[in-house]
Amino acid sequence: MSLRALNLRFPNASKPLRGGAFRCKPGLRSVVIRAGGGEVNGPRRVGGFKRVDMATLGNLCVDIVLNVPKLPPKPREERMAYMERLAASAPDKKHWEAGGNCNLVIAAARLGLQVITLGHLGDEIYGHFLLDVLQEEGIDMVGLAEESEISHGSVLYETLLCWVLVDPLQRHGFCSRADFSNEPAFSWIHKLSERIQKAIQQSNILFCNGYAFDELSPDLLVSALYCGISAGSAVFFDPGPRGRTLFKGTPEQQRALEQFLSHSDVILLTSDEAEALTGITNPIVAGRTLIGRGARLKWVIIKMGANGSILITKSNISCAPSFKVNVVDTVGCGDSFTAAIAYGYLHEMNPVNILALANAVGAATATGCGAGRNVASMAKVLEILRQTNVDDDIDFWSNLVDLESTREEVYLLSKRRVNGSSNGIIHVPIQTVARQLISKLDASQDGGRNAGHRRDEQAMKAAEAGCAHLKAVEKSHPWSPSYLGHVSQQFQQNSLMGPSNSLGDEFWKITGEFLP
Repeated sequence: MSLRALNLRFPNASKPLRGGAFRCKPGLRSVVIRAGGGEVNGPRRVGGFKRVDMATLGNLCVDIVLNVPKLPPKPREERMAYMERLAASAPDKKHWEAGGNCNLVIAAARLGLQVITLGHLGDEIYGHFLLDVLQEEGIDMVGLAEESEISHGSVLYETLLCWVLVDPLQRHGFCSRADFSNEPAFSWIHKLSERIQKAIQQSNILFCNGYAFDELSPDLLVSALYCGISAGSAVFFDPGPRGRTLFKGTPEQQRALEQFLSHSDVILLTSDEAEALTGITNPIVAGRTLIGRGARLKWVIIKMGANGSILITKSNISCAPSFKVNVVDTVGCGDSFTAAIAYGYLHEMNPVNILALANAVGAATATGCGAGRNVASMAKVLEILRQTNVDDDIDFWSNLVDLESTREEVYLLSKRRVNGSSNGIIHVPIQTVARQLISKLDASQDGGRNAGHRRDEQAMKAAEAGCAHLKAVEKSHPWSPSYLGHVSQQFQQNSLMGPSNSLGDEFWKITGEFLP
């Protein structure tokens, strides 16, 4: 039986395999099965036995990146007319790029995380383009909509396009049809399908950002939030620029925003966004305020742009200045940064190391043009870490941290070569941190390459053991032998192991406890 014939996506929980992470890429999709133990450098399993590191919710789009003499006008009607002129003819494919949460999942996959994205794509050229991009990066996509909900041929069911417009001064403007509707773009999706719920339940992290509110109803997003919580998944939320409008939006939007701010495990914001949600200008004080309000909130991460980033917990504050690089384009830097935060969270790294990695990944993306497939490569991240060239502005951080009113320990990534305290701030040497990160990333890459064949063999043995057991229990099982034979045949020939497939579910119910 060929490994390529198997589709091991999200089977019901079975007895976990012993040993380390087990990754295979059957057919056109990829999957990870996390083992029960024995992986020293592997990610934490937040809610027990999980098969995916991170799932992103919504915000899938194709970016159309165009150079324009000037950015679109601000008045709504003029802006709409501007976009309609742009959309009158299909742009050349050389201007297309994967956008939205594609930036995040591509960056995360390149760091070695197993990611899936949950969203809606139309059955047209743009949807096919995105699927091809995701497939090339080894990323699975699970559709939010049931086939019965989709009306083919209607613009409401097409893939979202975002026009990314760049003027001669390299300033960016953005337009999409979601900007001109009072309803979410996919308001016809009313509930989470069973396969989406299973995908969330099988993910260590569920990521959602404010742009998801442009596509999906607040009630649907809240149901996804609680689906993740009930499954023991960590929820990451980045309100983004939409946080301001949600904060002053409809009662449903305000309630949903409050639920995400209170019940997420990790919140990511820029300093301006933190101020908009709290009314507090100092980002550290704003982060502390959000921590105090959050019932489940563990981390607040403040993105400080060119200055660096901050990670705030109830017990300490960690700060990391940015890396000095030649900035070409900042689009996608925040998404790439978030991918590294997820990596650090899952691998239980210390906060300063997490911020250093996230800053390096964001900086690596900034050295390229555009996002999507142009986000940080592992090679560029390692290059930046080896240079250890951080912007060591001690005065900036000392002024930002109000030590007189700060009870938490304060850590700062620094060029100082020896750990030590100065003015109440504990300095952590960038040389030490970079060495640790490089070692970890190198080990992850080598381990993935060396373990590939062994993991594929384990996949084959597990599948063959399951099929053999089906044959062994045909006579004694209360189900008819013919039905069990049908299940076995479908499993082997048609790869029926997906989250929405009853035959795949039955296979795992029957064979799970007998697998190695």
